[in-house]
Amino acid sequence: MEKDSTSAVGADALAIPLLTPYQMGKFHLSHRYVVYCPFCRTPSSESSDMDATLVLSLRTIWVLLLFGCWVCVRIVLAPLTRQRSYGYVPQPHAILYYSQRTTKGGLLIAEATAVSDTAQGCGRYKDAPGIWTEEQVEAWKPIVDAVHAKGGIFFCQIWHVGRVSNAGQAPISCTDKPLIRRSNGGDVNRFTPPRRLRTEEIPQIVNDFRIAAKNAIEAGFDGVEIHGAHGFLIEQFMKDQVNDRTDQYGGSQENRCRFGLEIVEAVSNEIGADRVGIRLSPFAPYNQCSDSKPEALGLYMAESLNRYGIAYCHVVEPGQKTGGEQLLSVLPMRKAFNGSFMTSGGFDREGGNRALAENRADLVAYGRWFLANPDLPRRFELNVPLNQYDTSTFYTPDPVIGYTDYPFFV
Repeated sequence: MEKDSTSAVGADALAIPLLTPYQMGKFHLSHRYVVYCPFCRTPSSESSDMDATLVLSLRTIWVLLLFGCWVCVRIVLAPLTRQRSYGYVPQPHAILYYSQRTTKGGLLIAEATAVSDTAQGCGRYKDAPGIWTEEQVEAWKPIVDAVHAKGGIFFCQIWHVGRVSNAGQAPISCTDKPLIRRSNGGDVNRFTPPRRLRTEEIPQIVNDFRIAAKNAIEAGFDGVEIHGAHGFLIEQFMKDQVNDRTDQYGGSQENRCRFGLEIVEAVSNEIGADRVGIRLSPFAPYNQCSDSKPEALGLYMAESLNRYGIAYCHVVEPGQKTGGEQLLSVLPMRKAFNGSFMTSGGFDREGGNRALAENRADLVAYGRWFLANPDLPRRFELNVPLNQYDTSTFYTPDPVIGYTDYPFFV
């Protein structure tokens, strides 16, 4: 029997899971392409415009359908705090930074962006961006436009830091317990003691997230990722080692997750659930935020999120013991969640391919390696060496060094 050449191409691509097609969501855009699927002879999607025809091959970045736009591969730019948005306002140098990391149809998640003037604490994250003012929305627009000009899909991660602040004013949280961290040298990194939110204040914080999501869409973003991870405000409510409330937002697992789920509902109602993702880290004790039953917490959230039909759940992988033995697993969450499942947490090319091959995720988000390799999908495709990242420049305010000066592969 004659071998179909398109099937051969598809078979080769399947050897690199990170570069295989994947469909996620129903986000319908006004401009669509006819894309010929490598596994069959008929177009995989049609448009009345029929402006262009893309023929897939191994020597071009693979294309997949995400929200009705064409998204290349399963490699995602993870949200990365870069501390270069002076005074909470995104800067023009971010145009180059994000456009460098854009491939046609590639999914990028913008750095954590404050939902209100209380969300940053005015201290530790003073040069992270916001999206609660008209000035900030306008500043984001040319950055988003640059990503879209190269065919990228752009989500804005929205957050509130809660008690993770060393500002002069009291930050807000679910608790009044302070955060105190010690460096490796034993020095104490002091944070301003938080003020416990009153029950009647909580709906206003939920509304801040809703308005931020609305503003993100106004700025041109394709959707938002709610930051419910890394020990920030939403996770402070979720985890029992921080949340010591006695009202309907504390005590039981259901009560502790109520705040985060109210935000998911409000944001989904505002912009549409198919434009919404959430990031969770139930296994990690970031910012002294841990839970006595992390697997149960993660499973409850995954199951509860199904009520809203959001686009994806982005979960930070648990750590490993010495020797590589896995401490905990994201698999129960992966199996419970009905939408697309994204994972992140120190993956390299081999690890990302393995996570997909083992069906632990649909998408893999890369942070540090994508920071240092703006052409990461291409490098993974060719399996060539990567630039090494420089941790000393991760959070410096320089608009070039450690930001837009990492070289492309020639």
